[in-house]
Amino acid sequence: MPKNIFTRGHSRPLNRTHKLAIAGVGTLGAAAVALTAVPASGQTTTSEAAAPKAKVAYSTEQIQDVHAGVTGQLAGASQKVASIEAKKEATAKAAAKKKAAAEKAAEKREAKETASRSAERAEVKKASTKSYSDNLDGWIREARDIMKKHDIPGSYEGIHRNIMRESSGNPKAINDWDINAINGIPSKGLLQVIPPTFEAYHVPGTSKNIYDPVANIVAACNYAADKYGTMDNVDSAY
Repeated sequence: MPKNIFTRGHSRPLNRTHKLAIAGVGTLGAAAVALTAVPASGQTTTSEAAAPKAKVAYSTEQIQDVHAGVTGQLAGASQKVASIEAKKEATAKAAAKKKAAAEKAAEKREAKETASRSAERAEVKKASTKSYSDNLDGWIREARDIMKKHDIPGSYEGIHRNIMRESSGNPKAINDWDINAINGIPSKGLLQVIPPTFEAYHVPGTSKNIYDPVANIVAACNYAADKYGTMDNVDSAY
């Protein structure tokens, strides 16, 4: 009769009671495992699903990194804005400086052009202003130009002829023997005009000195034009 394998290493063999007890323990263990695997709700799960979830460990390291990154980005953006503003300000200053320089240059150019125009006008005026010799010829010519402006007639020949008869061309000539002299108003100047006549027929713009040759000629011709039509019609004392 062969030996039972359960008796190996024991001092005595297991009897039937022992065998049943061991079998019952195994059965109960299997049942316990089966009950644990199937919950009361009837849904199948595993022992791993039934295990409590592990707590999540949080760390401030990443948050700090994110905060630092955002701060850095904001600082960079601020620097960019400041740089843009600085460039705008520099551009505005440059434009203002350029504008001021242009205005100053324009003012200088305008002043130069004004001075040039003034000089040109002075030259034109100087060129248009006739120069007359300080003698009988020059006095008659200047007097006739003034007479033209005031529509006073009188030719060069008529004026010269009467001057030579009245004063021989002496602008300081004075008559101290005729009736006018007797009456206290002697005739004076190139065309021997009495003071009241000179004052009455004086032409504005000429000297008020009766001995001034040009003023004397113009006043005498103005009087002759009023009384005789023109100095050309006078051939004697008038």
